[in-house]
Amino acid sequence: MSFNKITEQDSNYNHLEKMSLEELLININQEDQTVPFAIEKAIPQIKALVEQAVGNLKKGGRLFYIGSGTSGRLGIVDASECPPTFGVPHDLVIGIIAGGDSAIRQAVEFAEDSIEQGWKDLQAYHISNNDIVVGIAASGTTPYVIGALKKCNENKIITGCITCNQNSPLAQIAKYPIEVVVGPEFVTGSSRMKAGTAQKLVLNMISTSTMIQLGHVRGNKMVDMQLSNNKLVDRGIKMVMKELNLSENEAQKLLDKYQSVRLAIKNYRIEN
Repeated sequence: MSFNKITEQDSNYNHLEKMSLEELLININQEDQTVPFAIEKAIPQIKALVEQAVGNLKKGGRLFYIGSGTSGRLGIVDASECPPTFGVPHDLVIGIIAGGDSAIRQAVEFAEDSIEQGWKDLQAYHISNNDIVVGIAASGTTPYVIGALKKCNENKIITGCITCNQNSPLAQIAKYPIEVVVGPEFVTGSSRMKAGTAQKLVLNMISTSTMIQLGHVRGNKMVDMQLSNNKLVDRGIKMVMKELNLSENEAQKLLDKYQSVRLAIKNYRIEN
C-alpha cells in the first residue's frame, strides 16, 4: 500500500509573507477549525485504544506515551497533568521523549533517528505486558517511535499510535492506530500546527475518558484532584459546598481534615 505523507504536502495558501497580519490570523484560524472534524472521523479508533488502556490500567498496568519533538512534548504534557487533575500516581501515565528530558525545552539533533533508543528508554521503566504504549508521531515515520513499538509488539505489549498521515509505517505497526488526517499545514511541513493541535486534542480524549472510566470523576467534578495550590483548594471547597449543601467554613474544615474532596464527601455522609 503506497504511503502519501500529507503532513509534508504544500500548504493550501501561498505568498504568506504578502498577507496582512489580519489575513494571516484569519487563515490560520480557518485551518485550525478543520481539526475537530478530522478527529471526529477517528473516534472509533480512539475508542478501541481507550478500551485497551482502561483494561490494562485496571490490571495494574501503566500508560506510556513516546515521541520526539513536538509529539514527545505533547505526550509529556498530558502525562504530567494526570496526577494533579485525577489524583493518580506520577508513574501511572508516563511521557517519554527522544533525547531525554533536556529535549523538552531544546531540540536534540538526530535523537529521533535511532531505531533502538526508544525501546531502551522504555526498558528503563521495567516495562511489562501489563502496560500499554502509545507512539506519537505526526509523520508516522519517526524511527525512534517505530522501533519502540516494534519491540513492544515482539514482547506482547499492547501498542497504539497517534499520527496525522494515513497508512503510515507507524500506523501499520501499532495494534491500535489513531489516524487524524488534518491535511497540509498553513506553513508547509510545520506539523506543530494542525497536526500538533490534533494530537493534543486526542491526548485529552484518551487520558480524560480513561480516568473517568477508572472512576476518578464524580458527576462532572475532579473529586480526586490534588489540592496543590490555592486555586485548587478553593475549587475543592466549592465542590464540597455544592455536593453537601454546606457553608464555605464547614466545607473548608472538612477539606482541611481529609485533604481530599472524595474523602471529605464520603466521610461526612458516613458521619451524618
